[in-house]
Parts: sequence; structure tokens; C-alpha cells
Amino acid sequence: MTAVQRVQDPKAFGRVAVLMGGRSAEREISLKSGRAVHAALLQRGVDAHAIDAGDDVWQQLARVFDRVFIILHGRGGEDGVIQGALETLGLPYTGSGVLGSALGMDKLRSKWLWQALGLAVPEFVVIEDESRPDELIARLGLPLMIKPSREGSSLGMSKVTDAAQLPAALAAARELDDCVIAERFIQGGEYTCAVLGHEALPMIRIETPRAFYDYQAKYFAADTRYLCPCGLDQVQEAELQRLALRAFQALGCHGWGRVDFMVDGEGRPWLIEVNTVPGMTDHSLVPMAARQAGLSFEDLVWRILEETLNP
Repeated sequence: MTAVQRVQDPKAFGRVAVLMGGRSAEREISLKSGRAVHAALLQRGVDAHAIDAGDDVWQQLARVFDRVFIILHGRGGEDGVIQGALETLGLPYTGSGVLGSALGMDKLRSKWLWQALGLAVPEFVVIEDESRPDELIARLGLPLMIKPSREGSSLGMSKVTDAAQLPAALAAARELDDCVIAERFIQGGEYTCAVLGHEALPMIRIETPRAFYDYQAKYFAADTRYLCPCGLDQVQEAELQRLALRAFQALGCHGWGRVDFMVDGEGRPWLIEVNTVPGMTDHSLVPMAARQAGLSFEDLVWRILEETLNP
């Protein structure tokens, strides 16, 4: 385990590009996250420059920047594509590398890998053209979740409580991805664990009056509740934090990110997904967990950027 190089002088980072926006379905949230990160770095004296990642991003980055803070959400920014390009340019960047980013973005393959390690994930089925609604329901029960495999922010996701809802749910998911999964719905508490370096931050319990923690609940709803401390006893929280680190590292993820769980009525945790470039808006979870750990937003982005100084 390599120790992170800690610095006090913002000049140690050189000229930093804050990549935001892009062309994914999460563009607007990325812009909001990116503006917050950019402002925080400027507040700490870092020579940071906001870049809306367009077609000319490679020319901009190759000429004048020393490192990159990636705050692109979704495809093209969170799936290993931008990471591979930055590797080719020889530019250090925040967050997970090509492999961890690609696996973290792909719900199906992350579930396969976790299953192989004996980590619990809700039962799921890959939707094929010949998949029959009655067979899906017989296997997974109701309610169930329909998800595009490679999208974030709950985009394209639906909670299905009745067979009649399945066609519309499948159509919504297929608009965003040709790989769609149906997943058993876990009744219980929803939790998330932020990861910073090799540390699991305090966990957060999420409560929403909506059918599930969807896009609106994540970014806009005023009635979503975030409990931190999360209400679990110290032993159970520590166990979940260890599980989060194991799940995160198993996918090859590093730097920072977030692991989402459901905990059923018997106290059993179920891994849902990993986010390798989580939101950094005023509704976002990683900054909340960092505050509970005694880190301001400015401290958090500084710590994330410090990870790029590792040899």
C-alpha cells in the first residue's frame, strides 16, 4: 500500500484541469459538481481551470496542464474512456484507473465479479429479447428493479410493482443501454459508504418518500433525508465499511468513490453498485460523509487531488 504524498503548497499540483460536463446523460449534474470542485480548489489557492469536455479536450489538456481532476459523470468520463486517454497523454488524474472505472460503471460485470468472491448481491437477470415478463416475476418476485447496466444517477431505472409496468420500464432502460438487468428489490434500509484513499468514511442512511432513491430524489427533492451518523451500531457500521472497501478494491477502484448497499430486515447487507466519480453537488453524499469525518469540502477536494501525487 503506497503512502499518499501530503502537501501544503498548492503549487505542488501545478496547473490543474477540472474536467466537467461532457456528453453523457449526466451532463448537467457533472457541470454542477465541476463548478463546486473548481471553486473549492481556487479557494485553496490551486491553479485550477474549469473545462467543459468537448471534442477539443485532448488538445487543451496536452499542451498546458500538469494533472486532471475528473468530475465527469457517466459514459465517456466514468467508464475508463477518459482515463485511457489521459494515460496515453501521461497526465496524472483523480480517481480510479481504466479497469476500475470500466468495471465500476458496468453493473452487470461488477455483480458477476462480486458473486465470484462470495459477496452478496441481489438476485438478477439479464434481459434478453426472449425474456418473458411472467418468468421474470416468477423468479425475482415483485417489486423488482429494472436498470440499464451502464448508467449512473438512477437514470433509466424503474421500480416495478405490477406486471403491467414492465414494458414501459424496459423501454426506458433500453433508451439508454442495450444491456438491461432486472434485479430483486431488497426491502430494507438504503446506505452508502464513501471511500477516500484507503479509508471508509462515516456511512449515510438515505430515506425518501419516493418509490426509490431516483434521479429527482438524488439531486432536487427537498424531502430526501440523509442520516449521518447512519443509526447503525458501531460494530455493524464497521463491518459494512470493511465490506465497502473490499467491494471497491475488488473492482480495481482506488482514489475515491462510493459504495451503495441495501440492508434487509434481518440485517444482511446487499451490494448494489459502485460510483467511481460520485456527485459533488449540494445534495451529494461524499461531501456529507466527509463533513462527518471532520473534512470541509475544500479539504475533501484537496485530499482527492493529493492522490494524483503518488509515484
